[in-house]
Amino acid sequence: MRREVTLEEISDGRLYDANDMVKADCQDCKGCCDCCKGMGDSVILDPYDVCRLSRGLGKQPQELIGIVLELGVSDGNILPHLMMKGKEESCVFLNEEGRCSVHAIRPGFCRLFPLGRYYTEDGFKYIIQIHECAKKNRSKIKVKKWIDTPDLKQYEKFVWDWHQFLLDVQEVFYQTEDTELIRNLNMYVISRFYTKPYEESQDFYAQFYERLKEAKNLLSLGV
Repeated sequence: MRREVTLEEISDGRLYDANDMVKADCQDCKGCCDCCKGMGDSVILDPYDVCRLSRGLGKQPQELIGIVLELGVSDGNILPHLMMKGKEESCVFLNEEGRCSVHAIRPGFCRLFPLGRYYTEDGFKYIIQIHECAKKNRSKIKVKKWIDTPDLKQYEKFVWDWHQFLLDVQEVFYQTEDTELIRNLNMYVISRFYTKPYEESQDFYAQFYERLKEAKNLLSLGV
């Protein structure tokens, strides 16, 4: 999701790498679940998020949509996001004790928080968002430990390549007024990258890049 703000408005002005220390550790968020409420459609999921949830919950990706995930529009792309429910608009995975019921398989957005990503023309860095977390006395922790994702280098490459692909898809949208083409392309992305299951016996990233190559060829975007 694009944000029309300066780095200084939302962060401490610094850019971090995976091995840097940053004040993000909320000591297991003791008694706090503010970031799991009122998020609207902002907790957008990438294909790895949906694959991880699908495998962890033992459900097909298509089964998750309408139950725990919803489809919404972000910068022209139709993408899945976590469902919020109730008067407090709580995350669908927040339990009665105010704890995450899928913490081990939580999406990348949740793993980052209160960190964010700052994209440039050739990659991205991490930032600490200074207005997002209610906890004031956060401890320092290494970025990669906070994100807690296996094969972080491969994951970061995937995040960048997926980000670039979505920008390429948006560019196609900007160049046409054909609403049917836009709809069909969005549905192709959803079906190809999200609702078609990734085989558990095979590496997720290998399968993802096969699909990405096919999609780029289809859009004549190169490989």
